[in-house]
Amino acid sequence: MNVLDISGLTVRAGDSTLVDNISFVVKPGERVGIIGESGSGKSITSLAALGLLADSLVATGSVRIEGREVIGTPDHEIRRLRGPAAQIVFQEPLTALDPLMRVERQIAEPLRRHLHLHGAALRDAVREALAEVSLTEPRIARAYPFELSGGQRQRVAIAIALAAHPRILIADEPTTALDVTVQDGVLTLLERLATDRGMALLFISHDLAVVSRMVERLIVMRDGVAVEEGDVRAVLSTPKHPYTAALVASARALDAAWDAATPGTERESS
Repeated sequence: MNVLDISGLTVRAGDSTLVDNISFVVKPGERVGIIGESGSGKSITSLAALGLLADSLVATGSVRIEGREVIGTPDHEIRRLRGPAAQIVFQEPLTALDPLMRVERQIAEPLRRHLHLHGAALRDAVREALAEVSLTEPRIARAYPFELSGGQRQRVAIAIALAAHPRILIADEPTTALDVTVQDGVLTLLERLATDRGMALLFISHDLAVVSRMVERLIVMRDGVAVEEGDVRAVLSTPKHPYTAALVASARALDAAWDAATPGTERESS
């Protein structure tokens, strides 16, 4: 059974179509990427996958998580899937995390709700969740989000998302707000956790170099439509759609400009 199965997904805001007839699947343990410029519909697709669309948006088609339909299902039923089946990490952890709640309480919530842990077992699980994302300083558990660095906040957000051991993690541009060094650490963390857990990954980004590192299969979106899909190396080396070719050409031109401006500095190429 596919961990995520999207068929004919269309999302509208009034008379505007934001996502138009998108279909793809993510198999257990598979890493799939969605790439496109701002406004292409990639983040809307990720929100629809978990039933997190705003009330002003209308979704049609089918989204199934481990065979269970999301579209048209009441939110209280979908909440049972968010955690053990699927979870999401957003781009900006400072807005995704509760600013008035200490880190340990935010991690404890999914552990209590989905794994039914309490007392000493819950406290131990919180420490283990933080250690898994390489946050071992005791002060971090007691900190509020604003007291942490950007990289630490994103690691906390990942710890919360993974607390209930989801079979698929949706990462919606999780490193865009981070500097290059911190970005590399977060990507390495996601790679390790996905491998260690055999977890599927739906990775959303506008950065071709990051996507080529993180996924096996790639979906290219433009104006709400999937214009190309295939093995990530094949799509990036021999793009078939003009839009994909333009993205690749732009990325290569940027890499060339970077190399010319900073001779002797290694940069991952797309």
